[in-house]
Amino acid sequence: MMEQTDANQSSEEIVAGSHKETQRDDKLLARQVARYLMQNPEFFVDRMDLLETIKLPRENGKTVSLMTHQTNLLRERNIEMRQRLDQLLHNARDNDQLFFNSRRLILALLEAQDIGEATDALYSSFANDFNVEFTNLTLFGPLPSTRSLGQVQTSSLAGAETAIGGILRNGRPVCGALRPGEKEFLFGESWQDVASAAVVPLGNQLGVLAVGSSDPQYYRSSLGTLFLSYIGEVLERLLPSLMGR
Repeated sequence: MMEQTDANQSSEEIVAGSHKETQRDDKLLARQVARYLMQNPEFFVDRMDLLETIKLPRENGKTVSLMTHQTNLLRERNIEMRQRLDQLLHNARDNDQLFFNSRRLILALLEAQDIGEATDALYSSFANDFNVEFTNLTLFGPLPSTRSLGQVQTSSLAGAETAIGGILRNGRPVCGALRPGEKEFLFGESWQDVASAAVVPLGNQLGVLAVGSSDPQYYRSSLGTLFLSYIGEVLERLLPSLMGR
């Protein structure tokens, strides 16, 4: 009985060893085939019929021919490229419109004869061309007569430092949610409707430009302020002459 058991174990070991050897041979053959195909990429040029016999697994467990897989892959890439092209065209149209609106605003600001006309042009453009809900330009005194100020808000520098000192000291555009006191100073009676804002301090203690939205996420802290900063720089150069400084 012991001899028979040993014989059975020996037979099983032989089978197992043979199976492992076959697996090693299969792996070696697979590597050789892969290496050969990499070194001879033109192999299938005259053997197109072989491509239909090669099967590839899919996520659903089914298999498809290599030709079908390649066709599907090319179709997916084509769809992706079309989507990218559509996005590029959309961005290009948006940039064209942004340039057109910006140009019209800058020309209107340059043609303004006083602060009131400049402010009216600014507010109108932001509301109608850029869909800004709330716009406020606050200038620090001394200022000319109130008849020429239009919609502009005025404040002493000391009052501004008390209300929005952190924004002024930062000196850079600020985006996101503001404190109630900051919103009330910047947006006046509309401050409770402003859920997020972007604020640009104007240089030389000239004032501050603020835009707001009722959407808390519209002016996020990560939102770019390149355009608003650009308009701020234009105002920094234009307003002093209108203010007689």
